[in-house]
Amino acid sequence: MSIKIGILGFAHGHVDAYLNAWRKLPRDQVEIVGGWDHDVLRAGKAGEQHHIRMHDKPEDVLVNGQVDAVVIAAETSMHADLVVMAARAHKAIVLQKPMALTLADADRIVRAVHDHHVPFTLAWQMRVDPQNVQMRDLVRGGSLGRVFMIRRRHGLSTHTWTGFRDTWHVNPALNRGMWADDASHAIDWLLWMLGEPESVIADIATLHDPKVPDDNGIAIFRYKDGTFAEITCSFTCLAAENTTEIVCENGVIIQNFGDGPSCNAPRPPGSVGLKWLMKGDKAWHVSDIASPAGHGERIAALAPEILKFLHVERDAICTAQEGRASLAMTLACYRSAELGQRVVIGD
Repeated sequence: MSIKIGILGFAHGHVDAYLNAWRKLPRDQVEIVGGWDHDVLRAGKAGEQHHIRMHDKPEDVLVNGQVDAVVIAAETSMHADLVVMAARAHKAIVLQKPMALTLADADRIVRAVHDHHVPFTLAWQMRVDPQNVQMRDLVRGGSLGRVFMIRRRHGLSTHTWTGFRDTWHVNPALNRGMWADDASHAIDWLLWMLGEPESVIADIATLHDPKVPDDNGIAIFRYKDGTFAEITCSFTCLAAENTTEIVCENGVIIQNFGDGPSCNAPRPPGSVGLKWLMKGDKAWHVSDIASPAGHGERIAALAPEILKFLHVERDAICTAQEGRASLAMTLACYRSAELGQRVVIGD
């Protein structure tokens, strides 16, 4: 049976990738039946590009009895209000990341989803990336033993783009800054890999353009068992290779080409995306999962997983409670950077 979807906001560009993928599918799988955006120019462009009937108010999308689910891709500051509206209308909800600007708004989202018993997922592509899934399976399978340290480098080159300073992504009233916007990917990946850490010490800086905040930062999380987890993010990064290192008791996992700068950069012939070495091995185990040719492929790969969720063929990619937990980790980084000291997450 076809899932009929309404789109609430086109601010976040990832929704375009989902719609482009869904348009290629038969109407008996998915149909986009309406959309809304508070920005009239953006609404007109999205309606024309995706052949969607646009409405003047989000309520007009939600009262449509045909709509089974909504994808919310408006500015982050609007997420909580739109989720509450959609939950009251008993629609399944797919929320673009990051979850919210504050834990208070995250709590509103969690309560709305719980009180109205609606299906809900956050849209994190790192949780469905096949190489990430394989790394998680390796870590959780037990053969590697205890995890001692994880290092995840993540980045974009956005802060070097002409005009990026004028986008909503770097408006504190709408989205706070790029650490909250995009370092949150790697932070949620860590939550998904190892669970909730106890504390963090972080430093976040604006080095390139004072009008475009949070262009570089480092966070070191600590777990109850002592495990270190480092998240390093640069949004002035033009090219890279190494993405992930996982150091364990009985082996090591290495991943390359796992984000925008590394995925889009030129690669030497025969480059390996994911490999691991176990204690006593004489050669690396090489994953048969190829790295995508470009970062756009990673984003678009979330589209079929969203449909599986809406068709009740898989669990939520990320629950509301998990979304709140990763937001608490992200906000703790800011708090640590402000204080210049390690902070307990949730305090």
